[in-house]
Amino acid sequence: MSDTTKIHDSSGNIFQDMGMRDAEERLAKAELARLIRRNIEARDLTQAEAAELIGVSQPDVSDLVRGKLARFSMNRLEKCLNRLDLEIRIQVGPRPSDKPQAGITVEAVESF
Repeated sequence: MSDTTKIHDSSGNIFQDMGMRDAEERLAKAELARLIRRNIEARDLTQAEAAELIGVSQPDVSDLVRGKLARFSMNRLEKCLNRLDLEIRIQVGPRPSDKPQAGITVEAVESF
């Protein structure tokens, strides 16, 4: 390591740490895509099978599982999750006092 390398604690959001705009939404999209990828893998689906099931093209599945999410809105990812028989529930509440600003959090649960 050179003397110019600086190390700091992560905020828990790599997109925020990199100074990217819309960091909370980017992290939420990445988490939704991760859940889709995990479900596809758990079902042992090929990309073509997954594409047919979730209603997108095979190249879109390829992008999704590789984290290339520029063409995926939150709504589109949510529709993919629903097509995989995954329930989505959105909760809205006051910002936690330890957070400097309100944001978006994705949390996977085993059941509701």
